[in-house]
Amino acid sequence: MSFSNLDTLYRQVIMDHYKNPRNKGSVEGDALTVDMNNPTCGDRIQLQLQVVNGVVQDAKFTGEGCSISMSSASMMTQAIKGKELDDALHMSKAFSGMMLGEEVDTDELDMGDVAALQGVSQFPARIKCATLAWKAMEKGVKEE
Repeated sequence: MSFSNLDTLYRQVIMDHYKNPRNKGSVEGDALTVDMNNPTCGDRIQLQLQVVNGVVQDAKFTGEGCSISMSSASMMTQAIKGKELDDALHMSKAFSGMMLGEEVDTDELDMGDVAALQGVSQFPARIKCATLAWKAMEKGVKEE
């Protein structure tokens, strides 16, 4: 597959997550709640994590922002559900590396559609948009 075809596919995946977000809403019952925003562009997110015995049982978000921040939140909540907290943090570290242009094997880490965001690393002003949900998750896990 040529680079332009892959780029187009990735754009389609990002827009699909933006238009049809997965895990948007609130967690039923007890949940760890983290509010974060990106003052540079106005993105804001409320992330809720339901953690039982060190495993993310449920992850949902609400908020508003650009297509990159909202699709990243959708992808992140999908990727961390059912994962141990250490694995979720490892994914977040890998995602931060990807945003810095590092090669990351998202398949090996079972990160789902997250690979579609790798092109964001070429746009430094948008990296904070892509990492907002991940930073919220890190903050929540560290408070757990």
